[in-house]
Amino acid sequence: MLDSIATVSLGGTLREKLEAISAAGFRAAEIFENDFVSSDLSAHDLRLLTDDLGLQNIAYQPFRDFEGLKGDARKRVFDRAERKFDLMQEMGTDLLLVCSSTMEDAEGDEGRIIDDFRELGERAASRGLRIGYEGLAWGRYINDHRDVAAIVSAVDLPSVGIILDSFHSLSRHIPISSIMDIDPAKIFLAQIADAPLMNMDILQWSRHFRCMPLQGGLPVTEWVAALIKIGYSGPLSLEIFNDRFRAGFSKTVAIDGKRSLVTVRDDAHHLVGEETHLPDRSDPAIKFIEFSVPPGKGEELRKILDMIGFEHIGNHKIRDVALWRSQDDIFIIVNRESYSFSGSFSLIHGDALCAIGLYIKDRKAALERAHHLGMAVAENLSDSLSGRSINAIRSVGGSLVYFLDEDVYAGLWEKEFEITQKIKPEIKGSITSFDHVASIVGYDEFLSWVLYWTSLFDLKVCQEVDLIDPGGVVQSQALESKNKNFRLTLNGSLGARTLASRFEKKFLGAGYQHIALGTDDIFAFSKRMRKTGLPILEINKNYYDDIQARFGLTDAFIIELSDGNILYDRDSDGGEFFQIFSRAIDRMFFFEIVQRVGEYKGYGAANTQVRLTAQRRAGEKQYSEHI
Repeated sequence: MLDSIATVSLGGTLREKLEAISAAGFRAAEIFENDFVSSDLSAHDLRLLTDDLGLQNIAYQPFRDFEGLKGDARKRVFDRAERKFDLMQEMGTDLLLVCSSTMEDAEGDEGRIIDDFRELGERAASRGLRIGYEGLAWGRYINDHRDVAAIVSAVDLPSVGIILDSFHSLSRHIPISSIMDIDPAKIFLAQIADAPLMNMDILQWSRHFRCMPLQGGLPVTEWVAALIKIGYSGPLSLEIFNDRFRAGFSKTVAIDGKRSLVTVRDDAHHLVGEETHLPDRSDPAIKFIEFSVPPGKGEELRKILDMIGFEHIGNHKIRDVALWRSQDDIFIIVNRESYSFSGSFSLIHGDALCAIGLYIKDRKAALERAHHLGMAVAENLSDSLSGRSINAIRSVGGSLVYFLDEDVYAGLWEKEFEITQKIKPEIKGSITSFDHVASIVGYDEFLSWVLYWTSLFDLKVCQEVDLIDPGGVVQSQALESKNKNFRLTLNGSLGARTLASRFEKKFLGAGYQHIALGTDDIFAFSKRMRKTGLPILEINKNYYDDIQARFGLTDAFIIELSDGNILYDRDSDGGEFFQIFSRAIDRMFFFEIVQRVGEYKGYGAANTQVRLTAQRRAGEKQYSEHI
């Protein structure tokens, strides 16, 4: 299949769109009529530009409200088609996409529609052109690809074929199995788009919320698999209508588009049992996180790590890098090395989480997959682990994701570090796991990062939620591996006054705002933190009155929760979730300590407004104390 994208999918001028499409590795594009009409390029200029960019112009679209007219209206629409044919021949494309009519004046008589397309097809054929018929999901009479196929079959001309669009079919729950009844030779173009599952008007859903394959909830992989099964080998073209994409950078959207097509096509080949081109997705597990700290700074971070229960167990044999470990072998690296990736990162962001070490089965296979998906591979690093030749790729905010497998990870710490401290005797409420990492990303980049993580790793996309912040609404989505050894949340907001947006502004871009560490006894941890003096986020009394009534909690339990500033949630299956939050370091990064009891699957979303409001109060208090 030839990878293609419609110019309507991107923001910018027509020239900017086509340049971004070519740079992303596409070799074909559909020209959207409004993009051409608003451009200063002539049809001939457009042809020269696409030739220079190595792009095949596979379609001009859309031609609207064509069929079912009579009298003067019918004559005018054929005159309009002839003018489009003139343009198409000059701009160098042979396919006109005709979408089903939505006009009230049009008639739905099938015989008339067949006659209209037969005449249009004959006129097109006389010029060496073709007509592709697409059934809009909101078409007045034709809104099902099965009806389109029947009309095309009745027209029976080589110049008239079918345009299949995944959104138009899947949004109306048309069985994917119906594709098996279509002659692949009659499919002139297959357009693909995903979308979040929403209960709303189909036209508004389509015009504003389409997204790249794997960014939504429609079964687009199964849809592509059906095309493969029938032997379709024509273009597979993205047609995305999305306000966020139009406002974003055209280069980023084009790169995401190429990445999504490569991934969904490979997934579809795997689904039908055919050979794939990409190595399989990895199932990751977090083995360590790394903080960058400017030279001579980081004392607050070191104090908090010590209070939480981590021990400074050794230093790097060559570099200014410290290794910290919890009792259950949860590792944190604190990197103060100036002439390194970490040093550059800290110059921009200060004390910050700059890298994550992920254990996977085969690091070389993972790196190969990342390369095929167009991800930036970090090379020639002078950092804490460069001596081990550990592969890494660029991730959120320019941070790193290290690929660790058994070959690299076995004995890593002993080989890299001088271990000087032995672990202390076991204590209750110790840190037992990395529960999840929470990232803040630009609102326009949110879907891009969903695609990044899900195309690279074998992750489940959890239900998207809206988090209420005193300064606005934060969009949040969790991604997690099957065995829950890797959990990550993506958070983005349009509101400039939300905590997420303020972090992004102060951090100078996207980044990790906090990590959640798991414990086996939240109450023992809380008591220990009160003794060590860990600055804990204070939760108000109203919250505890509310959850006592909501969950029917005892007075004694509520006192224990409130004394420790512990947040509580319970799901419908009886799973429980406990949370404690540290105060933020430099009003930026903070730690969350959690305990999951039973099969609790969420992230405490019900507590988020309380937490964000408390953090806002704490931030205002910190600010007032410094002036």
